[in-house]
Amino acid sequence: MSLRDKLSTQMSVEKPWSAKESWRLFGIMAEFVEGTERLDTIQPAVSIFGSARTHPDNPHYQLAEQIAKQLSDAGFAVISGGGPGIMEAANKGAYYGKSPSIGLNIQLPHEQNRNAYQDISQTFRHFFARKYMFVKFATAYVVLPGGFGTLDELMEALTLVQTGKTRKMPIILVYTEFWRGLLDWFKNALITEGFISADDMNLIQVIDEPDQVVKAIFQYYETSGFEPTAAEKEIQLNL
Repeated sequence: MSLRDKLSTQMSVEKPWSAKESWRLFGIMAEFVEGTERLDTIQPAVSIFGSARTHPDNPHYQLAEQIAKQLSDAGFAVISGGGPGIMEAANKGAYYGKSPSIGLNIQLPHEQNRNAYQDISQTFRHFFARKYMFVKFATAYVVLPGGFGTLDELMEALTLVQTGKTRKMPIILVYTEFWRGLLDWFKNALITEGFISADDMNLIQVIDEPDQVVKAIFQYYETSGFEPTAAEKEIQLNL
């Protein structure tokens, strides 16, 4: 069989998949529309990230719950990934506070169970649609110890703020001992090699006390207010 014949055969096999991919776009659009409509009135809000594998008797879980409760009582809606571990702790703290607890769950091959502490719950099939909601509706990020998913959310937040693709906002790491090695690597490798500037480290705060987390967020917005400016809204349209 000639190369042309092989390519022709391959293309005929792929056509049904191409049609399926095109229809998939409507499902993606629906996730963006539904998620935006459900969260559009939720302001201000703080997105909290951390490991799904953290058990309730772990100090990280308890710290996340305390932070979320204090944020909720201070008037912040709390957004988490809607699953177990730190996500559950964040939703639980907010659920028993004064402001909404929001869970953005994700369908996984091994199903992620939705935690029970959610005033507003939205399930996504696509990670990128879900991640967009974390960014679009956040006035701050609070990141507790976690694995690849947590690091992915942290790096995306840092990248978007660094590049000006979203508004500047507090990015707070909680539990100093866990993050020290990563921050040292940023300084000793990334800055030394010129991959980031020394000023980029100012995008990150490390705070361990729940009341200080809340205080840091309020202090950040003392002069500007929580509502995005017209210029910031325009930036977010191009997120």
